[in-house]
This record gives sequence, structure tokens and C-alpha cells, in this order.
Amino acid sequence: MEEKKLLITGFEPFGGESVNPSWEAVKALPEMIGGWRLIRLCLPVEYGRAARLAEEAAVQCGAGAVLCVGQAGGREAVTPELVAVNLREASLPDNAGFWPQAEPVDPQGPAAYFSTLPVREMTRAIREAGIPVRLSLSAGSFVCNDLLYSLLQRLPAVPCAFIHVPYLTGQSKPEAPAMTAEQLVTALTAAIGAIG
Repeated sequence: MEEKKLLITGFEPFGGESVNPSWEAVKALPEMIGGWRLIRLCLPVEYGRAARLAEEAAVQCGAGAVLCVGQAGGREAVTPELVAVNLREASLPDNAGFWPQAEPVDPQGPAAYFSTLPVREMTRAIREAGIPVRLSLSAGSFVCNDLLYSLLQRLPAVPCAFIHVPYLTGQSKPEAPAMTAEQLVTALTAAIGAIG
């Protein structure tokens, strides 16, 4: 039986941070989870470019699914995303200095796409693993959403989803919600195990 490959992506640091919890968690995952061989990729926090690199990697490795992970500072729970919207609306520039306001991801594209991995089952699995989690109805309008929308549009035959994670413990303001690297690894491992 041919091996199943899961492309799993995290992001480089942005917004003045020295680390990004998404990539720290992705780096710490095992090689295999639930029959999936993990192919890791660290993406730039750049509109358009992140999506292009992820798409190229998914095609090159023959990914059977793509799971993207990103930071959502301020959130108290791990949040699998149900929807990606056709909007670029940033509260700060991306790492290339691009700062879009009220721009579409694709002027010809639909208003939104639904994630094509089983995000409800993934949410349930994370909860059963003892990690705070909630299903999110919005991936925002920064590079994370841009990435998910673009992949869902360009790779219709490859199931894709996005998971936002909180700050890493010790990463940012002491009063901000945060999780340990171990908690994030537990959450992502549970989510991947629920893909099937």
C-alpha cells in the first residue's frame, strides 16, 4: 500500500516576535501519525508567497492532505478553522511590508471556501486529548486565511484545513493566553489522528 503523505506547514515569526508557536509545534511532531508521513514546511508570513510555496510543496511531494498551522495570539484555545474568506485585510504589514486593506484574495473567486478536512472530528479529538479547543468560523483576513483560501481554490482534489494555535508559553506578554509546546504537539497529533 502506498504511503500517505501529509504536508504540514507552520510559519516563521512575525510582528516583532522571535518565535512562531506554529512552527515550533510542527517541528516537534513525530515522523508518522496515524498512517500519515509528515512532510514539514516553514512558510514566510507573506501574502501570496506562502500559498505558492505550500502549493508547490504539496504537488512535489504528492501530498494526500495539507494541514496548515498558524499563530493566533490572544486566543485561549486551539482553533481549527471551518471557513476561509476571499479577503485580505491586515492590521499590520506582512513580513515583506505588504499591508492590504479590503482587497480580495482572488477578484474572480467565490466569497468563501469550507475546509475540506474533517475539522469537526479534529476538534473533537483535540478536546478528548485534554487540550482547550473550539471550532472557529473565521481564519481571519491575514496571511493564514490567504493561505487556506488559496490552497482550497488551487488544490480541489487535496483535502486541506488550517489550525490556529495560541502563543507559546513565555513567548509574549505574561498576561496573554498561552500553551506549552507539549500541549500544542498533543493537539496537533490528535487532530492528525482524526483525519483518517
